[in-house]
Amino acid sequence: MPSIPQPLVPGDDGSADDAVAAALTAFSSGTADATAVLSVLSTSRLLVPVVALLTESEVGEHGLRQEKESEMALPKLIGKDGRQAVIAFTGVEALTRWRQDARPIQATTLQVCQAAVHEGAAAVVVDVAGPVPFVIEGGVLEAMAAVESGTLDQVGPSVTVARFAESTEPRRRRFPWSRRR
Repeated sequence: MPSIPQPLVPGDDGSADDAVAAALTAFSSGTADATAVLSVLSTSRLLVPVVALLTESEVGEHGLRQEKESEMALPKLIGKDGRQAVIAFTGVEALTRWRQDARPIQATTLQVCQAAVHEGAAAVVVDVAGPVPFVIEGGVLEAMAAVESGTLDQVGPSVTVARFAESTEPRRRRFPWSRRR
């Protein structure tokens, strides 16, 4: 018998993370680039929408068509060029702005990217209905998916992944560029 997975963040109230919202706002206003948003998103929780999909209906005793069976589905966007995108949201407010009847499933951004690559999607679109839509695609999508799956060594030549080695020097309390107060 399948089990219901535990929530990623048990006390999650569905609000957008403050750091993610700030990064997206800065990106929208031009005071931050996509790298700043990706940096914050890479360690963040997103909400993936699930919607009911009618699979079979029947005419009820009152002569009205009614649901007989339905399945839960993860919707995708399909662009004018035919490419598909997985959608995710920073919070419930952004999700319900897109579709009121959608239900949220918690996932990390890296998990969403991995699922998108697995599904053959070309992108992940975050907050498609706003307040600030953001797209993860191409080599960045591949790299983020590879981080989640542990397959960085199999990423194609179009993707550059920086790896940080452990330093043998003792850690400093301040970064060299931080201001002293």
